[in-house]
Amino acid sequence: MKGFKDFITRGNLLDMAVAFIMGAAFTTVVTAFTKLIMSIISKVLGGVPNFDNVALFGIAIGPFISAVINFLLVALVVYLCIVKPMNLWHARHPAPKAPVTEIDLLTDIRDTLKAGQPSGSATPAA
Repeated sequence: MKGFKDFITRGNLLDMAVAFIMGAAFTTVVTAFTKLIMSIISKVLGGVPNFDNVALFGIAIGPFISAVINFLLVALVVYLCIVKPMNLWHARHPAPKAPVTEIDLLTDIRDTLKAGQPSGSATPAA
């Protein structure tokens, strides 16, 4: 049972569960926004918010038009609600720089010493 408990309480699994629940809740917001915009489009065009009956030269392109519009609306909502706020947050709160390690310091010293000596000279100055 300990192994199962460790698996269930592992951070990544909990993060995924929270993301899944938030995604499901966000779906209702996106769906409602899409329906709102589609109804506005239908009012402007004077029809129903469904383009399934649209045909061009006898080829039914309506379902494709509806799918493209729905995709663009979902992408717009995701951009405005998630991407843009995260970009603003990252611009105001840059990630902290990684601490300097001994390896970094030794590499800098080596590069500085190499730059100060003529090439091919391996003898240290006394």
